[in-house]
Amino acid sequence: MDLHGVLEKVKSLARTTGEYQLSHFRFLDHGSGDAKTEMEYVSHVDVQSEHILRAGLLKIIPEADFFGEETLQTRGTGYTWVVDPLDGTTNFLSGLDHWSISIALLYGDEILLSVIMKPCSGETFCAIRNLGAYHNNQRMKQVPRLPLGQALVGTGFPYRSPDTSEAFFSCAREVLYASRGIRRTGSAALDLCYVAAGFLQAFFEVDLMPYDAAGALLFLQETGCGFSDFSGRLYSLFSSRALVAGFPGSYEELREICSRHYGDEF
Repeated sequence: MDLHGVLEKVKSLARTTGEYQLSHFRFLDHGSGDAKTEMEYVSHVDVQSEHILRAGLLKIIPEADFFGEETLQTRGTGYTWVVDPLDGTTNFLSGLDHWSISIALLYGDEILLSVIMKPCSGETFCAIRNLGAYHNNQRMKQVPRLPLGQALVGTGFPYRSPDTSEAFFSCAREVLYASRGIRRTGSAALDLCYVAAGFLQAFFEVDLMPYDAAGALLFLQETGCGFSDFSGRLYSLFSSRALVAGFPGSYEELREICSRHYGDEF
């Protein structure tokens, strides 16, 4: 398969979807959207975006399965598109200009390529496995070693996991004073891309969904970032409950802090 050709088609499809999203941005009523679960929302823009992406991606690889956030979740042993059509829905519905479109192509459990785009700025991350990662067409460098004390750390609040809230806040308190600071932006896909690009230097969160992380993991791999669950086990998109990532040095220190607060289950 010509993965370079596939990548260009995916980038074009992401741009088209982003244009559709921008046509609705800040035109929806405040408080619009439907609650899927407590503190998680979906709008007709999310659903229609996934329809656009699903139709376009299945034209590119007709035999592929599709695992999305809103409409269909099927996965086999061959090709699978893993898609978050609008990562950061609460930001989008509130008028904050920080959300992303995340698209990854898997073969079995291996991530072959990914595209993550921020529609408001056109900022685009793309990668093909073992061929490097790119930010706005510039190849991303291998990340350096950096102690946690010099790192800015991204995270997400445990809305999906109220059982972990005490562990989260005790962990976040320690991380806050062990690092340069903590940021919670509302789009895990962009947070992880920003770690790979060096705009953040570490990240931790529990109970990410496969479509939250699939695209961004390839950027971590291609730039030399470390990542695992909190106990140091290999991170699995479809079974791990926790993800910690970062520059060498920062990753190990952050993982050790997370492990102490969350315990062996994570």
